[in-house]
Amino acid sequence: MTRRRKIDPLLAPALSTLLAGAGVLHLVRPQVFTPLIPPQLTDLASRRDWVIGSGVAEIGCAAALAVPQTRRIGGYATAALMVAVFPGNVQMAADFHTRRRPAWQRAIAWGRLPLQAPLVWASLRVAALHR
Repeated sequence: MTRRRKIDPLLAPALSTLLAGAGVLHLVRPQVFTPLIPPQLTDLASRRDWVIGSGVAEIGCAAALAVPQTRRIGGYATAALMVAVFPGNVQMAADFHTRRRPAWQRAIAWGRLPLQAPLVWASLRVAALHR
């Protein structure tokens, strides 16, 4: 069995768990995430509304990935969500840099940025596997 065939069955549950945890955290502790919202978006809705909305979207994607019948759409929705939240991750990294956060926090903030690519890939892979 190839490595990909061993990993493929784990992608949907892993993404679902990750998204469910992140979504719940957005709803339970929105104040942690409000600084991540780029200021340009506050013309459309409050930072808290963006955080709550993204948390609900994460939970929705997690639910779609958890059910085999909805995994294809869940994979595509998750890929789109990962692309959509990328500006927030950039905002966090930039803010942590300018606010003189400890080096380990800045490293995590900047290190998260390239992790979006494998998350998008995994999401699209789930969608492709469930045609």
